[in-house]
Amino acid sequence: MRIVEVARVPLELFKILKFEGLVASGGEAKFAIADGKVTVNGEVETRKRRKIVSGDVIGFANEEFQIELGSVPV
Repeated sequence: MRIVEVARVPLELFKILKFEGLVASGGEAKFAIADGKVTVNGEVETRKRRKIVSGDVIGFANEEFQIELGSVPV
């Protein structure tokens, strides 16, 4: 599981996929989410603007990413 540090929460799900380089664009992130290819805390999530908070685990492309609040500049 990879740890993803963010500077602020909540953060929208599609933005995390985009900023982490898991998809090429925000549109691609939204499509992947709507298509049921993303999980949040083990459950399929189809809401593109789902608010992600520290401690949430996102699953995508056979990988898991745990979100943590850190000191990363925005």
